[in-house]
Amino acid sequence: MQAKLQEQLSPADAEVILGRLPEIIRTALIERAAEIEYPIEAVIEMAIASFLDTEALGFADCKPGRGQ
Repeated sequence: MQAKLQEQLSPADAEVILGRLPEIIRTALIERAAEIEYPIEAVIEMAIASFLDTEALGFADCKPGRGQ
């Protein structure tokens, strides 16, 4: 069986990721999503992309190492 490549996290994938994170990080991500009125999967993507590249808004803009 071959995995299908996705451009964005699905809501189900976001829930799996949230379930594996420490409570303080999970809560912060959920609160941020509510604050900016974005889906949680978009907020998780933005958090990871900004870790990899401080100038990225999301994975489409991410070029690891550029923001360092």
